[in-house]
Amino acid sequence: MPASLVQTFRAFAYNNTWANHRLLAACGSLGQTEFAAARTGFFPSLQATLNHIHVIDLFYVDALEGGWLGPKAWANEVPYPAVAALQAAQGAIDQRLIAHCDALTPERLDEVVKVNRDSSVQTERRDRLLMHLFQHQIHHRGQAHAMLSETTVKPPQLDEFFAAGEAPLRAAEFKDLGWSEATVWGG
Repeated sequence: MPASLVQTFRAFAYNNTWANHRLLAACGSLGQTEFAAARTGFFPSLQATLNHIHVIDLFYVDALEGGWLGPKAWANEVPYPAVAALQAAQGAIDQRLIAHCDALTPERLDEVVKVNRDSSVQTERRDRLLMHLFQHQIHHRGQAHAMLSETTVKPPQLDEFFAAGEAPLRAAEFKDLGWSEATVWGG
C-alpha cells in the first residue's frame, strides 16, 4: 500500500530526530574547544551551526503549534554552547515536531499557518512550511557533517534511514530513542 503524504511527513520528522541524534552524539566525542573551533561553513563552527538548527526549529515548530514566539527564538544565537545541553534541547524540540506530525491529517496539511516575523505575519500552508523546515535542517546538518570531517571524530552516516536493508543498524539507536520500526512506519 502506498504511503500517504501524512505518513511521509511523519517519517521525515522521525528521520530528522534520528539524524540530529547521530550527529550530536558524534559531536559529544569532541572537546568543548574543538566543538566551538572556527571552521569553514555558512556558520563559523559546529557549535554555531548546530545551535542555528535548534533555534530555527524552535521558531518554526512554535509557529506550527500556533505559537507567536517569532524572531525571539534566535535572540541568543548560541543558547547551548555545550554539546550535552544542546543535545537535550534539540531532542526536546525534535519530539515536539514528531508530536506535531503524528497529529497531522490530510486536511491539516492544507491549513494556513501564521508565522510571526515581527514586522509582518507570513501565512504559509502547513505542508509547505514543513517541507521548508525539513530542507533547512538537512541543508545545515550537511554543513555540520562536513565540518565534523575536519576533526578527529568520524562523521556518522546520515542518509540510510529509509533503506530497509539498514534496519539492523538502526535497531539499537531506535531503542535508545524509544522507537521501533513500527513506531516510524506504522503497523
